[in-house]
Amino acid sequence: MKKVIIFIFVLAFTAQFVCSQELRCNVQVVSQQIQGTNRQIFKTLQQAIYEFMNNMNWTNHIYSQEERIECNMMINLTEQIGSDEFKGTLQVQFRRPVFNTSYNTVLLNYMDNDIHFRYVEFEPLEFNETSHISNLTSILAFYAYFILGLDYDSFGYEGGTIFFQSAERIVNNAVNAPEKGWTASGSKDHKNRYWIIQSVLEEEFSLIREFYYRYHRLGLDVMDSKPADGRAQIIDSIEKLLEVKRKKPDPFMHYLKMVLDAKAEEFVNVFQEGSINEKERVHKMLVEIDPVNSSKYDKIMEQN
Repeated sequence: MKKVIIFIFVLAFTAQFVCSQELRCNVQVVSQQIQGTNRQIFKTLQQAIYEFMNNMNWTNHIYSQEERIECNMMINLTEQIGSDEFKGTLQVQFRRPVFNTSYNTVLLNYMDNDIHFRYVEFEPLEFNETSHISNLTSILAFYAYFILGLDYDSFGYEGGTIFFQSAERIVNNAVNAPEKGWTASGSKDHKNRYWIIQSVLEEEFSLIREFYYRYHRLGLDVMDSKPADGRAQIIDSIEKLLEVKRKKPDPFMHYLKMVLDAKAEEFVNVFQEGSINEKERVHKMLVEIDPVNSSKYDKIMEQN
């Protein structure tokens, strides 16, 4: 009998270890700009968001503890409207490890300025992908699926489609929500959740998704063993971004800017070790794609 109990305990522990959730999300709620209120509610909110992001099963895939996706969310609350209504911003950051190295590459570093939600302390955070129950959980779930989509895109060409489609459903469910961020008309410069997911799933931006695959899986992931081959693939991936820029030189092309915000520093670091021909080619492309950061890309041409 004792052996049976031990076996059941070991089996339960193993199942918990193997079937863990997908995200390991660090959450911070900053509320210094809100004065004269119950401070404990913000600690409770932070813990509730942490549990929501990390305890939810976002996929039907099996993740080990080591495979969980590291990400960060910082909610900066700037305004309180009544006792349970808040406004602010959300900074979302996400990195993934590069194969056979200790290096983690940034896939997303994004600021959402349309954070507006209600939260009653100790009430459970509820979410349903088929309906818009809460603006807070819809926002959190949108970025959970967006992170998963980027992660899977970086391992397989358009591998994250089903997760981006889940994010799109969240947007569609929220189309009649009074809060900003969910509609085409809600942002004149195309910088909200509606425009992000529309761009990701549009055929004309498919080359950006090819960039994510080539750059990470065929480029960075082979740099440890075949640095020249890896850089060649990265050059090819940057050419995809250049094609997009030339076909659609849209000042509101927010999707491309998201990529550049995450990767600009890394582009410089990767090609400081390249040949002079590689440096010249990459520098020319990046300055055309992202002229605002041309001085940053000039560092590629500096001698080591």
